[in-house]
Amino acid sequence: WYASAQPDAKHTDGLLADDAEWVLERCGRDRTRPFFLAVGFFRPHTPYVAPKEPYFGLYPEASMPVVANVQADQADLPAAALGSYKKEQDKLTDELRRQALQAYYASISFMDAQVGRVLDALDTNGLADNTVIVFTSDHGYHTGEHGLWQKQSLFEESARVPLIVVVPGISRPGAVAAAPVSQVDLYPTLAALCGVQAPETLQGQSLVALLADPHKQGRGWALSQVGRRGGKTQPSFFGYSLRTPRWRYTEWDEGRQGRELYDHESDPKELVNLADSADHAATVADLSAKLKAAVATTLPASGN
Repeated sequence: WYASAQPDAKHTDGLLADDAEWVLERCGRDRTRPFFLAVGFFRPHTPYVAPKEPYFGLYPEASMPVVANVQADQADLPAAALGSYKKEQDKLTDELRRQALQAYYASISFMDAQVGRVLDALDTNGLADNTVIVFTSDHGYHTGEHGLWQKQSLFEESARVPLIVVVPGISRPGAVAAAPVSQVDLYPTLAALCGVQAPETLQGQSLVALLADPHKQGRGWALSQVGRRGGKTQPSFFGYSLRTPRWRYTEWDEGRQGRELYDHESDPKELVNLADSADHAATVADLSAKLKAAVATTLPASGN
């Protein structure tokens, strides 16, 4: 990470916002044809580089929280849940964790300011009332939870990502849909909103009904997948996680490398693995069947 002395305009994401403003100005002049603009900001991806002022100043290092009771949390986890990054992250000191978290938050706020510039450009050029806006990202990111500080896990912190969709005349300002959805749902959603015929082979669902009524259930689950490298004598394998409104259920190597079950009604931080609890055997059996069906219907026949 790096607290830069340079202003927003000298950073990559500041330059990207400049480009987006330039494009939207021209789209506002010529409204005879539709446009699609994808703006891919880099931050808060590593390295955490952002202007020192004002962004680092928003998050004093001394006030940054450090996750506690990590060893107790890890006691009921299969080794695959922590992956190969655990040894690296065990070397972090609390001082380094606070510095990294400060820089991570600063990078988020810096990126957020650039997003604001793009949204302001939509308003300035009279495009906001007739443009679908989607804000999302790649993986979520651990900041010490479960002893992890990277992506590529199947915990909530890594599998869950931001997803904000604004559709003038359909979505409700400030509304939150509780139903789990996936990024594979974006294409069928945008195709439906733009009157484009979507292929029948799409694996995602249209979210138009949920945007109009956030109480709709939709498909009812989201599927996440991550790979684990094997050793010299062991093959690589996958982990799959099914998220429903209440549960997260995970199988590593079809259960051979471990299972996890978390009840989000009582344990939103996923600290207590219930997969081996006799009281939840029926839930595990039900979710395991749903997970296998989801994998079969969502992934290509080759399994790649």
